[in-house]
Amino acid sequence: MTETEQEKADVEREKNNNNLSWQERLAVEEHEKLSPRLVYEIIRRDGIEELSRPTKALIFSGITAGIIISFSFIFKAALIAYLPAEAIWIDLVANMGYTVGFVLVILGHMQLFTENTITTVVPLFNPFTFEKLKGVFRLWSIVFISNLVGTALAALFLLNTQLFTAEIDHALNELAHHVASFSMTENLIKGIPAGILIASLVWMLPSASNKFLLIFFITYLMGLGGFTHVIVGSAEMAYWVYQGHASLGTYLFQFLIPTTLGNIIGGTGVFTLLIYGQVNEELD
Repeated sequence: MTETEQEKADVEREKNNNNLSWQERLAVEEHEKLSPRLVYEIIRRDGIEELSRPTKALIFSGITAGIIISFSFIFKAALIAYLPAEAIWIDLVANMGYTVGFVLVILGHMQLFTENTITTVVPLFNPFTFEKLKGVFRLWSIVFISNLVGTALAALFLLNTQLFTAEIDHALNELAHHVASFSMTENLIKGIPAGILIASLVWMLPSASNKFLLIFFITYLMGLGGFTHVIVGSAEMAYWVYQGHASLGTYLFQFLIPTTLGNIIGGTGVFTLLIYGQVNEELD
């Protein structure tokens, strides 16, 4: 028996060293938190399942997610429209609206690009194969493009002047202008913590007893921190481009590319690799 195996055996012996009845032990096990290795395995299996999904299913789910995630843009604007503009606490309330799209998309099991930066990368490393890498890039490409198509369709629909009040239309413009004002560097840097938060959310979901509350809390903090999420931001930028306030080049090079890189660095480069390092020894 190796030293690592002996340590694991000692831990299990210590955990079971009690005088509880089998009913009491069962109650303890039901309340015992999932170990990092078990959470890793749950996400790994989810990732393998996602990588094997047919292209058509990914496209339709990705487009739907892009449309639905746009409700984060809409409801944040709606709350801003009806709150006093001079209130210093306006962001504390308005960012509750930012959570709506995420709650609908994640609980609805739709394909969201930033969620896949951890789910599909986890099975990539154990063991690593170029076939898996090809599968990850295939899924990322399909979901990313489909999400953008969905946000573009949603933004086009939001231009309908009969849809909202003048106050909400004004708030939508203000939010879109705010996103468009960020430089390439700002979008890259602000995208990193957004990627980490979404990856953290994916990691915690298997252990969460209240998934709604967890999604609400994490995405609320993301909005409150002013971090850039490439898919929600694409709805806002597309809305701004349609009105002629920004060019397609600005959308692509100032927002889309740097924000995507930031989200990937945060979700994959930082969080996923750190988590894999945490459970690597237990997987051997």
